[in-house]
Amino acid sequence: MKHCHTLCPAGLLYKATGDIWENMSAAMCVFVLTVSALCGFREVSGVISTPTNVRLTSYNLNLVLRWDPPEQPADHLVYTTEYKSTFTGYRVGCVNISTLECDFTQLNVSIFEYGKYTGRVRVQWGTESSAWVESNQIFLDKDTIIGPPSVSLQSIQAAIEVNIIDPVFHISALRSVYHLATYNVTFWKDGQKEKARRIPYMQQNRVVLSDLDPWTKYCVQVQVNTERDHNPSKPSRVVCESTTKGQEAPWLPAVGMFIAMAAVVALVVVAVVNRKKCLLPKYALPQHFEEYLLEPPNSSMYVAMQNSHPPEEIYDKISIIADGRTVVEGRPLEAAGSSSSQQPDTTAGDR
Repeated sequence: MKHCHTLCPAGLLYKATGDIWENMSAAMCVFVLTVSALCGFREVSGVISTPTNVRLTSYNLNLVLRWDPPEQPADHLVYTTEYKSTFTGYRVGCVNISTLECDFTQLNVSIFEYGKYTGRVRVQWGTESSAWVESNQIFLDKDTIIGPPSVSLQSIQAAIEVNIIDPVFHISALRSVYHLATYNVTFWKDGQKEKARRIPYMQQNRVVLSDLDPWTKYCVQVQVNTERDHNPSKPSRVVCESTTKGQEAPWLPAVGMFIAMAAVVALVVVAVVNRKKCLLPKYALPQHFEEYLLEPPNSSMYVAMQNSHPPEEIYDKISIIADGRTVVEGRPLEAAGSSSSQQPDTTAGDR
């Protein structure tokens, strides 16, 4: 019994020591987990976690690299990006940014609309950096997503004119890159999209939808097609416009013009008549004025002038001789001069 009593305290001491070590191990585990949670950005190996879901995208010929944060994110992370084409190595893009995307077309770098590009990104935390993560490769002109065109409508009686404006590209222009671009025009009566009609492969940016019902609201949507892009552009917003009256007969405008001109002429005549009455009012003269003015004149001079005969005209006879000499009866003219003096005496005697 004594031996048993002597050994019991030692057993208790061993048990207590084991409990202490067990508690210390649990505390160490808690400490490690706490540090791992606080510094979750670092793995047990000490390597920084990399960004995830890295992808290179293009919209209206821009070039944007996007990514998601590491699986174990932390505060104060920054990112650095690079890009390369088929003919160049990696070049610096965005540096020490906190956002999750980098638009290379906004960095005043050389981007070619027909180029093939790849991007990559890494994360930095303090003085430490993760490994680079590379993106997919894209052909800019083939893989870009073309945005929606702008559409406006104008009602023309029982027809609607559709005007289309191409989407604005970040580099170059739609027609410079896609020379054979066309439009898909879809239109339907408001509330009846299931019965929509379509005009494919339109090359003009202006089209007239004819043979529509008068006084009816129609809606229009347009997409751009290219010869290199895999898919059509994003569809435009739905724009609606109402038609008005139906098509008029060709003789109606002429009749309307004739009626308008007749009305204008009638107004002008009425205005002239009224103005004449205003400017030339009708007044009655006194009776004695009328008698005086209508009485025939009886002065002696007027009577003499009435009874007189026209005075007798006095003139000289002129004879024209064949040899060009002219003689005035009674005396030769000055123009005859010496020629008349050379005439024979018989001529003078005959006169």
